[in-house]
Amino acid sequence: MDETMQLSLTRERFCRRERRSVRLAREFAREAVADWGFGARLDDVLLCVGELATNALLHGVPPGRGYLVRLEVDASGRTLTVEVHDSGEGVPALRQPCGESGRGLLLVDAVADRWGVRDRGPGKIVWCSFTKSGRG
Repeated sequence: MDETMQLSLTRERFCRRERRSVRLAREFAREAVADWGFGARLDDVLLCVGELATNALLHGVPPGRGYLVRLEVDASGRTLTVEVHDSGEGVPALRQPCGESGRGLLLVDAVADRWGVRDRGPGKIVWCSFTKSGRG
């Protein structure tokens, strides 16, 4: 292999449909972020992991199922992508907050460099990405 080529780094964690899974997803992300040198973006990544995991838990995971948190650093080493995979229906979208709910994706939109939703059979993948240098 060419010494200038760097392989992407990936970690995954399956989370059960239980309240403590959001905390466990953040702890999982904290370790990866530290290991991969994205410490300057730690707060942003943890906020987004928490929001996306909460959305999956509340809206995307049918009873008896769980969700997958996947973190990956691209081959350049400059971009970290967070994905949350769930098997639920529906497509997340930005909306006006109502009471104490509806702010999760607004927060993700505010702190992540990019975010989006992809289809998955069954369900969807909600993702966001972060560059080491900040919003780009």
